[in-house]
Amino acid sequence: MPIVAHNALPTFERLRREGVNVLPPDRALHQDIRELHVGLLNMMPDKALAATERQFFRLVGDSNPIAQFYMHPFTLPQLSRGDAARTHIDKYYDTFEQIREQGLDALIITGANVVGPSLAEQPFWRPLIEVIDWAFEQVPSTLCSCLATHAVLEFRYGQRRVLRPTKTWGVFRHRLIDKTHPLVYDVNTRFDVPHSRWNDVSRAQFEMAGLRVLAESQVGVHLATSPDGFRFVFFQGHPEYDTISLLKEYKREVMRYAKGELGHYPPFVDHYFSARNQAILREYRRGLDKAASAGQGIPDFPDGLLTLGLDNTWRDTAHALVGNWMGLVYQTTHRDPRKLFMDGVDKNDPLQLGRR
Repeated sequence: MPIVAHNALPTFERLRREGVNVLPPDRALHQDIRELHVGLLNMMPDKALAATERQFFRLVGDSNPIAQFYMHPFTLPQLSRGDAARTHIDKYYDTFEQIREQGLDALIITGANVVGPSLAEQPFWRPLIEVIDWAFEQVPSTLCSCLATHAVLEFRYGQRRVLRPTKTWGVFRHRLIDKTHPLVYDVNTRFDVPHSRWNDVSRAQFEMAGLRVLAESQVGVHLATSPDGFRFVFFQGHPEYDTISLLKEYKREVMRYAKGELGHYPPFVDHYFSARNQAILREYRRGLDKAASAGQGIPDFPDGLLTLGLDNTWRDTAHALVGNWMGLVYQTTHRDPRKLFMDGVDKNDPLQLGRR
């Protein structure tokens, strides 16, 4: 279904070139199709800001309800930004005050890079909590990604994330725990999801909080919901990732090693690089170390060769999950959201939500 390019945000033109159905606002006004307004609280660092826009906009735009999607990105001013990112945000993003005044049918909150182990000590903590509080009361459904999931678990449910001994980094096979929830309708019972995180909230912590775990893997819970099955949806993984997202992260770590900022060469990303790509990377490291010993510059990273050998094994599931989520939003928002869980429907039964 179409995304409406209601401003000049460059992401709209990029998605149009990729084949996503993006309508100019004048065409949208002449179509008798319901509007859904979806907010994106984009807390990602500057280099990932635009890519994160595209990833979530694309997933929403490719979902299946008959609706026109108006995407409303905003961020938190307490996040550190460079000049280019601040200019982009000032020109194309809404403020939270504008979002709060206009209202939303659904909200997505991204992850963020943090310094130090404590979320409560981050400069954006209190503003983020303000958004979460508002969303809990005023937005029919909020999807939380990675750090946003950890923030909600700590703030609303008293479950603090735990630092893992090594980084969870790769593409991991998951299995459905609850196959009856409408969010996972027509989703494979086993599916892949990328992860990239140092911290974890365990299944036991989700369940102690009274939350519904829908999918997990060897690296823990990926998908869960609030007790009503809809108000909050939690991701610990990154199903929105592009095929090359983990490659870009790996390259960044290799460049840190090459510049002496990292004391050890990064290990391969789990279940992501083919045998051919691993051979290319081993050869690159030999060339990198040889150049360093000779006092030469950093050789070019073999992005093109590696990209050819990458597979995407998670996108179909990501589309299905977000499509099901948007379907539930579509079904519920034609009614008064304030009455969503107050009209005799068992709010602990997501199947009833799916039939509304």
